Amino acid sequence: MNSKLYMVSLGPGDVELLTLKALNAFKDCEAICVPTKSENNSFDKSISYKIVSEALELLNIQKTIVPVYSPMHFIEKDWDNEAKIILDSLDKYKKVCFVTLGDAGVYSSIYYLLHRIKEANEEYYLNSEVIAGVTSFSAASAKAKKALCLGDEQLIIKPINPRKNVKTTEILMRPKIGMDTKELGEGDFYTFENLYLSNEIITPSKIDKVTRYMTLFLKFAQRDQG
Repeated sequence: MNSKLYMVSLGPGDVELLTLKALNAFKDCEAICVPTKSENNSFDKSISYKIVSEALELLNIQKTIVPVYSPMHFIEKDWDNEAKIILDSLDKYKKVCFVTLGDAGVYSSIYYLLHRIKEANEEYYLNSEVIAGVTSFSAASAKAKKALCLGDEQLIIKPINPRKNVKTTEILMRPKIGMDTKELGEGDFYTFENLYLSNEIITPSKIDKVTRYMTLFLKFAQRDQG
């Protein structure tokens, strides 16, 4: 059996906000790695476990649950230990999900873990898939019935009490067809055209000129690791 690692975003807390991709990952995997802040691996206060349990009940399936002790200290040793549990699970079960609240791309441990998995086992990394989810702020906007952005407004997401010098990732969207992208500057760019459509194009750099209406640029913060 070929290995497969799904990094699954659970959304903000409501099982009904799980994506179909997330549910399909649960159906395909053999085990689900669920973080817990409890040293004895209890899930009593785990929102992630609650969502996973409700999803499995909806799907009418059972899966092996692997606790991943995650003390939320944000230190290298903890990420090393968590990555090892995922790697050991892949060795044993081959098809594994790891879950995170919200969306994997926003203040999540997933990319710290994927960096370590890539260093330890390139094959597992290449056979991994990150599944996007609904962010808490998107869900909060819907609850409030107020838009996050209208017209040419900008959206700023930032930690209230940053621990050190703040780096910035920019999401650049709504370009005009024919636009020369020199004005966007230089950096760690990705270009996404017709994302998730049959004619999707993903370029790991900045294209020179916009030719498609549905074009999105991500200019990632300059980091020491992925």
